[in-house]
Amino acid sequence: MSVAVTSFAIFAAAQVGTPGPANMALLATGARYGLRRALPFVAGVALGKQLVIWPVGFGLMQLADTAPWVFVALKYISAGYIIWLAWRVANMRLNTGGEATAPGFVAGLVVHPLNPKAWAMITAGFTAFTAPGTSSFEATATIAAVLLAVQAVLHPIWTYGGQQIARSVAGTSRERYLMWVLATLTVATVLFVLFAGALG
Repeated sequence: MSVAVTSFAIFAAAQVGTPGPANMALLATGARYGLRRALPFVAGVALGKQLVIWPVGFGLMQLADTAPWVFVALKYISAGYIIWLAWRVANMRLNTGGEATAPGFVAGLVVHPLNPKAWAMITAGFTAFTAPGTSSFEATATIAAVLLAVQAVLHPIWTYGGQQIARSVAGTSRERYLMWVLATLTVATVLFVLFAGALG
């Protein structure tokens, strides 16, 4: 095939399954609201990556060659947004009464377009796992399908993990520390992606 599907699927699983801004958001949302109430948010996060894949596949990378400053600016704006979300997570408290409104589909939809790790992962898919001469549609559709399948499995696992953690700490003195740890991990992953990209 023109896209190395098996190799890319392994790469995608490693990337989607490891800590990053999106997974920290899923973990925190699962901890705050539980998997069932977080499912619209989970669906939005999964489908939000498609909002990055298709424009990249159909030529957005050409803009990076002609106006690289646009991507540098977007990278830091995105990082700032994710860090702001982390601050909100740090000050959340786990929901024990069920009255709070969980973030919905639209809130999840914007996570990956503002996630520098997602952009790096998708760019690598097109540059490292796609054979020269592959049509834009074939490459984009294949990468989109593989990533969506991987996300459909792994995103709910992260969210469920948050729910299970919350059951043991909600209402205890450890709750505050958990939320700060989640926020710190989110910031750390954003900074890692930024500086790894700069060094690379």
